[in-house]
Amino acid sequence: MAILVLGGAGYIGSHMVDRLVEQGEEKVIVVDSLVTGHRAAVHPEAVFYQGDLADKVFMRQVLTENSDIDAIIHFAAYSLVAESMENPLKYFDNNTVGMINLLEVMNEFEIKNIVFSSTAATYGIPAEIPIKETTPQHPINPYGESKLMMETIMHWADQAYGIKFVPLRYFNVAGAKPDGSIGEDHGPETHLLPIILQVAQGLRDKIMIFGDDYKTPDGTNVRDYVHPFDLADAHLLAVNYLRQGNPSTAFNLGSSTGFSNLQILEAARKVTGKEIPAEKADRRPGDPDILIASSEKARRVLGWQPQYDDIEKIIASAWAWHSNHAKGYDDRGK
Repeated sequence: MAILVLGGAGYIGSHMVDRLVEQGEEKVIVVDSLVTGHRAAVHPEAVFYQGDLADKVFMRQVLTENSDIDAIIHFAAYSLVAESMENPLKYFDNNTVGMINLLEVMNEFEIKNIVFSSTAATYGIPAEIPIKETTPQHPINPYGESKLMMETIMHWADQAYGIKFVPLRYFNVAGAKPDGSIGEDHGPETHLLPIILQVAQGLRDKIMIFGDDYKTPDGTNVRDYVHPFDLADAHLLAVNYLRQGNPSTAFNLGSSTGFSNLQILEAARKVTGKEIPAEKADRRPGDPDILIASSEKARRVLGWQPQYDDIEKIIASAWAWHSNHAKGYDDRGK
């Protein structure tokens, strides 16, 4: 049996591939367009194909050459909230239409298991905290809407074709492989922690804190942070759950503990020993006040046990990556 990782050259996907190889998965295949991913991030023992999952001809070639694939892990989607507000059709085209094309090819090749990287953004402004899998899903941005559409499409593909799926709805991802060999490298960077660490490195003058009037204790967004290796472990557990013939179901993944933007800033100052200047700015559209997950179901059903449950430990792993890669994968030899 083999696992195909879509988006396996990206931030979370590369950690997934690394984890699969290191834990002895028989065969790992990676598909990535490299639009946002990095070839250098892919584990050398994985089989790599460059291409777009929405390209049916290309995907048929990949699946024909790897007929032992029995499960797919899907990370290949655009994921920037602000960009989705400015260019919603880009998100519906890449994320939602891409999923339709993928499922059509999966059905042709009778691949019946898919684990999907969904998001807390499907909940919008949640009706309860912590958020459960049964919390109503009402997205407030096109990114979240596109992911919810993808979940809905998979539901009907399951009903019609028997393609079993697990959407994993997770929250803010932070951290890197502790040895600093792979990590987060986006261009441009939009995520809070790497931007904070770039300020600590002297690559930026300051960090902008967007919004100080949210309904939170210090006025800044509160988010639930999870390490990419903990996410990878959950994805593999979900693959095995489907391989055992279990029904489709969704899981939230998070630490169940929320940290505000200012709390993350203070923790980063402590870990790095740097001053890290910060300045307040207007809030961005489409950002809920608080997103904290209940991951009780994942712990109970999948047996998921996060290993990186301390925010300073997560930040320290990210700092190891950024300290050694000031220019991301462009200076991976330094």
